[in-house]
Amino acid sequence: MLHLVFELSSPTLARLQNQATVIFLNNAVFGLVKNSIWQNNLAILTPCYVLAEDLTFRGIEMDLLIDGITPIDYAQFVQLTIENTPIQTWN
Repeated sequence: MLHLVFELSSPTLARLQNQATVIFLNNAVFGLVKNSIWQNNLAILTPCYVLAEDLTFRGIEMDLLIDGITPIDYAQFVQLTIENTPIQTWN
């Protein structure tokens, strides 16, 4: 299963499955920086990706990301949507 997370919240993180693939998009990227309130919760999720363009758009440098979160481009995003079904979105 693929989870597309657009906004980080405690209820959303509680529902994410450890064995699922997670892509963070839009404003969810703000919670992916080191020392954020979400760092401990995100450390147990694998694999985790973030759309690199959303980081750039929001002025977040990739070296500020929590360890274990991999930046991807749009082509990789599309590939993950093809490889992982069903898809669940979280706003």
